[in-house]
Amino acid sequence: MAKSVPDFVRVASTDDISEGKMRKVIVGTQQVLVVNVKGKYYAIGNVCTHLGGPLDRGILEGQEVQCPLHGSHFDVTTGQVKRGPATRPEPVYDVRVEAGSILVRSKQ
Repeated sequence: MAKSVPDFVRVASTDDISEGKMRKVIVGTQQVLVVNVKGKYYAIGNVCTHLGGPLDRGILEGQEVQCPLHGSHFDVTTGQVKRGPATRPEPVYDVRVEAGSILVRSKQ
């Protein structure tokens, strides 16, 4: 029996997240951070893997977001930790843009 693939869900309009900006969205039961880097959209987990800080309240510089609690940095294009104290990467979500809508695939 084949495993079903989660669907993409609309989370925002491309007008909602301009270049260099980010926004927290909910996909299923997950908090997801959607980021516009040079006109391309990326999505990673919004909850810091260190101690659960809200990444959407952090600082975005280029393609790195800094957690507001303890300063961990994550690459928003890969989810990888660029600077600790976090040691675990953020989950990465598939993103599609269709007709001005940003769609993110659930991991559930």
